[in-house]
Amino acid sequence: MKIMRFITEDETIAWGTGWDGKTASRLEGDVFVNLTDTGERLKVRQVLPVVWASAIICIGLNYRRHAKETGLEMPEYPAVFMKNPGAITGHGAPIVIPGCCTEPPEVDFEAELGVVIKSPVKNVSEEKALDYVMGYTCANDVSARRWQKHAGAGQWVKGKSFDTFCPCGPVMVTPDEITDPQDLDIQCRINGTVMQKSNTSDMVFSVARIISYLSQSCTLMPGTLILTGTPEGVGYTRNPPVYLTPGDRVETEIQGIGTLENTVVLEK
Repeated sequence: MKIMRFITEDETIAWGTGWDGKTASRLEGDVFVNLTDTGERLKVRQVLPVVWASAIICIGLNYRRHAKETGLEMPEYPAVFMKNPGAITGHGAPIVIPGCCTEPPEVDFEAELGVVIKSPVKNVSEEKALDYVMGYTCANDVSARRWQKHAGAGQWVKGKSFDTFCPCGPVMVTPDEITDPQDLDIQCRINGTVMQKSNTSDMVFSVARIISYLSQSCTLMPGTLILTGTPEGVGYTRNPPVYLTPGDRVETEIQGIGTLENTVVLEK
């Protein structure tokens, strides 16, 4: 099932499925347990992030060709960092370039497969890890490169956590429709130009391995959003570098999920 979260015409927040770009069929129940399709069509006034994350845990350097383009060694263990949950934004919402990230330009794009955890999980084996996945979504790990590299004493969190720096959506797809998360085409386009194009088979650490690793003596709570790394083609590795500028249209597309679209604006 493709699940979305949205604001209706009467200003309520609802879960839905079967989105046609204008309306969706209302779902009722607990998103973490069971949702039932009521068949009632509602107009979608605004698409919301598919989940309001309890935590956002990210994996760096998790595509072989991306690690190569950065000139960094392939990691022996997953490189883990976090984003502030307040950075989440949804499909159709703007990516806002902070005023402190304009001179010089530094805001970059990172198309990623997002994984949402459905129930508390701790010390899970790799073989059983996918049993705890509620769904998969498109995400973009928007990054301020100067802040990431030089303004965090070696920590990436600040440069990754500005407001709107975690677009996700437009839908979350349940695991019954994505039986193999390691065979999904992934692409990022800026103003229609393909910047990133790869397949999740290029991941260094699989989704199952990531969940198992993160859960070692550490409970992952329901609603945790895991960003699983980005493929090659990011802006700062290009010659000359390509950074997001106001007016840009960013599309993150993942096979079997859909396309997440966001425009870029400057902070007022």
